[in-house]
Amino acid sequence: MALPAPALREMIAELVAEPSVSSVEADHDQGNRGITERLAGWLEGLGFDCRIQPLPGRPDKTNLIATLAPARGPARGGLALCGHTDTVPCDPERWTGDPWRLREADGRLYGLGVTDMKAFLAVAVEAAREVDPARLQAPLTLLFTADEESGMDGVRALLDAHPQGLGPRHAVVGEPTRNHPVHVHKGMMMEALHIQGRAGHSSDPRLGRNALDAMTRVLNALIAWREELAANHHDARFAVPQPTLNLGHIRGGDNPNRICGEAELHIDLRPLPGMDPAELQQTLDRRLAEALGDDAVHLTRRPLFPAHPPMATPADAEVVRYAETVTGHPAGAVAFATEAPYLARLGMDVVVLGPGEIEQAHQPDESIDVERLAPTVALLRRFIHRFCL
Repeated sequence: MALPAPALREMIAELVAEPSVSSVEADHDQGNRGITERLAGWLEGLGFDCRIQPLPGRPDKTNLIATLAPARGPARGGLALCGHTDTVPCDPERWTGDPWRLREADGRLYGLGVTDMKAFLAVAVEAAREVDPARLQAPLTLLFTADEESGMDGVRALLDAHPQGLGPRHAVVGEPTRNHPVHVHKGMMMEALHIQGRAGHSSDPRLGRNALDAMTRVLNALIAWREELAANHHDARFAVPQPTLNLGHIRGGDNPNRICGEAELHIDLRPLPGMDPAELQQTLDRRLAEALGDDAVHLTRRPLFPAHPPMATPADAEVVRYAETVTGHPAGAVAFATEAPYLARLGMDVVVLGPGEIEQAHQPDESIDVERLAPTVALLRRFIHRFCL
């Protein structure tokens, strides 16, 4: 149902007030339909054709594809302004105020998801508010997705539903970059490695099979592999120019006088552009099998979520060069992952550029600089003019 879009700050307040946590933990996971329906109402009021697409088997999880197409001219091409509607979970007791109530202090707006990335959703709507459909030469699309924070299931569903591409040719993803353009980022892989041992009394090692002994060999193999990855792969565009492999979480055993019956390790691997996550998983399996020998049969590996590929939009892509021109900043690189590689598979050249700050993301008292909002609206209007008008 078409709704009048309120002023920019009120749009941000309404989006923050609508809980949309996505999480791999079912106790924390929420839907996002309330946000997509609200955004669709505002955009329908501006003349957009809006399609709300539920994720398979999850009617409460939805993507929004909103398109303003020219009366005459191509139905494909143009520009997409892209963002995710979900947030990470939070600990309300660690916040100064209510995470779901927008507040202003010291020139900043505070609220859960305000920098990552609900303010950008509102800014995109505001930038589209004054577009005259009669002047369009190519479509303008606003693409808002579900569950980016917990596996990028929303954009993956778009890939499954649109194997021939979605339509837009250029895209701006509004992740927090302080409005500095980004055209490359690392990928992200998180793997769980489980060793099944056999418990027994610690006084006689023959009574069991110690999972921690085997896990020690796993750890040593991973540390050696990490050193080889750093020695053999380098990309000076990144502040940390090598792929990183973090040993992030381990658990095993329950008492000093029992042989450890099982152990599990969680790792995080951030590959550089040009590194294939599937090949890395195969290499990981091979190296661990070599390290464990006969004990390899007791190891299982499972991805904690599907691996996210790196992003690498060519530096000479039109949208990247234009972003550099209008911002006055060279396109750079970041270590965090975004939906950009999946949008590229949907046929788009993508630049990541948004008003927030990555240091604020996923933090108590998350905030965004008020004075960055209006310039971002103006910036997006220049993109719309360049690629749609």
